Amino acid sequence: MAEKKNKTRAVNIKNKRASFDFLLLDKYTAGIVLTGTEIKSIRAGKASLVDTFCFIHNGEVWVKNMYVAEYAYGSYNNHSARRDRKLLLNKSEIRKLQQETKAPGFSIVPTSLFIDENGRAKLDIYLCRGKKEYDKRQTLKEKEDRREMDRQIKRY
Repeated sequence: MAEKKNKTRAVNIKNKRASFDFLLLDKYTAGIVLTGTEIKSIRAGKASLVDTFCFIHNGEVWVKNMYVAEYAYGSYNNHSARRDRKLLLNKSEIRKLQQETKAPGFSIVPTSLFIDENGRAKLDIYLCRGKKEYDKRQTLKEKEDRREMDRQIKRY
């Protein structure tokens, strides 16, 4: 019973800056190759996706600069906090991502880190294109308009 409770506890770490800086196009869900102390830290919610990006090297997708805090009860086996971690995707998905990122302006950015129903850490990554400054201003304006409309609805 206690094991089932642990699985339902949601760990959902988001990269809020990604949707502001990039136009998100295609979504992929990838597994992550982690060590024992890393998964324990992620389950405790001690991770961050700020300034994180993905790259393809030798037909493998890697996530760079993802912060996973050292596990508090770890010993000499503890991991380094910002090491490169391998992502698990199908070969066809990797080939498609590789073709798409060859075009200028396209990149692969992780948006959320979560634990699935089987207890495995997964990462949602998007193929995206960088926004220009005027696109960012437009996004802020739309966000403010939505907020104002919500306020108007709540008044009545």
